[in-house]
Amino acid sequence: HSQELIVSNIKLLLDYCKRYYDRQSYTRTNLNKDFVTKFESCLKNYFESGKHLDGGVPTVKYFGEELNMSAQYLSNLLKKETGISAQEHIYTHLIDLAKTRLLASSDSISQVAYSLGFDYPNHFSKLFKSKTGISPNEYRSLN
Repeated sequence: HSQELIVSNIKLLLDYCKRYYDRQSYTRTNLNKDFVTKFESCLKNYFESGKHLDGGVPTVKYFGEELNMSAQYLSNLLKKETGISAQEHIYTHLIDLAKTRLLASSDSISQVAYSLGFDYPNHFSKLFKSKTGISPNEYRSLN
């Protein structure tokens, strides 16, 4: 009889633990989604405000400081929630801006690179080609 009582009490305790854990996971998931939204907002604001002209291409460390967390934690959080790291988010945003500027203007590739905050146009071209599979000149001529 006492063994049944012990087993039932342990089961009850484990059920409470599971409920608590599930509740924590749910709460943290909602908070993490808020951080993803805040990160994307910070990323967009960084370029809209012109900070990239003075500060160059943004770093994960910069956004970590803006969101009051370490760069590694931010990257891990984004990777968990979206499947891609913070650095990949930054590069994706940069490439999207580059595509728009390449098609919307007749500026040289170097001017587009400098306008996005790159110090070296070759770095921009290399990044663009690694993410799209074609060079900025090819992208412009195809579209």
